[in-house]
Amino acid sequence: MIFREAVRADLPAIVALLADDVLGKARDLAAVDDAYERAFAEIDADPRNHLIVAADEDDGSVVACLQVTYIPGLGRHGAERALVEAVRVRSDRRGEGLGGSLMRWVIERARERGCGLVQLTTDKARTDAHRFYRRLGFVASHEGMKLPLR
Repeated sequence: MIFREAVRADLPAIVALLADDVLGKARDLAAVDDAYERAFAEIDADPRNHLIVAADEDDGSVVACLQVTYIPGLGRHGAERALVEAVRVRSDRRGEGLGGSLMRWVIERARERGCGLVQLTTDKARTDAHRFYRRLGFVASHEGMKLPLR
């Protein structure tokens, strides 16, 4: 498996990963549109945002993705933190350890960058994801809140 920064050609596969999810079906489209194009361009242009894909070494197909955003802050003595979002593994590749490998890879990049913390949120309905993140050492130490604006 190759972990790398996403390129524009990966966008259809990434969008398909987002939509191929029990919660994603209700909030994401399965096809690339102008909104996805704009979002990808903004992520790609921002040095604090990275869209990472896992590509199969044999055929180059995108089989997993995540987004990591590096956030500067004054807390924790000015430590930067890595925020991980949109972690997805293609449904036919789940259970192979790919998600864990991808997460360990991004955690190591954050450590190398000098981040003081890696954080993420996970929907309360995603009990399998909760177990997955706990196995990686994440602790449910905070209560997260969100306010949908659309």
